[in-house]
Amino acid sequence: MTMPRARRAGVLLLALCALAGSAGAAAPDALDELMQALAARRHGHVSYTEVQQLAVLDRPLRSSGELIYDAPDRLEKRILEPSPETLVLAHGVLSATRGKHTRVVELAAWPQLAPLIEGLRATLAGDRAALERLFSLDLAGDLAHWTLTLEPRDPAAARSVASVRISGEHAELRSVEILAADGDRSLLTLGAELPP
Repeated sequence: MTMPRARRAGVLLLALCALAGSAGAAAPDALDELMQALAARRHGHVSYTEVQQLAVLDRPLRSSGELIYDAPDRLEKRILEPSPETLVLAHGVLSATRGKHTRVVELAAWPQLAPLIEGLRATLAGDRAALERLFSLDLAGDLAHWTLTLEPRDPAAARSVASVRISGEHAELRSVEILAADGDRSLLTLGAELPP
């Protein structure tokens, strides 16, 4: 059984944000420090593994591949396993290519996902103002080991995604966990930086 197209797109798009801790609340300037470190990163190319636990499936979905980010807003997810597929998000347009078939979708067609997509862009760009406009933010840890939790402010977005937890070290993201409002969960674990 496949998950609904809008949710699948949302999970895939949020997973792309993976390119863009210790317990306890961070000092007020720690978020600025993190945003500056993320903003300084203009390109990323990493390996990933992803496990999605969906109530409609008997067992988790597993995939792996590569994630590529180019500032300010180009994201690419190359799924290598279990079957090749490439997703590219650029300038508000998502294209999905599997084999010789490509589907192109304007993100404006999914207004419920717009805040989450902007959250992705804002995280990768280190744009604190945009993040705070769209999400309640909670940063734990310090720049060496941090976890940033995003909870959508928009009720429509919150009906799809309860929270996104992004963990990292300095400007390196290590994992992205997406908790859906219905209890489904996706965990993206990032590997080493890959050569261009």
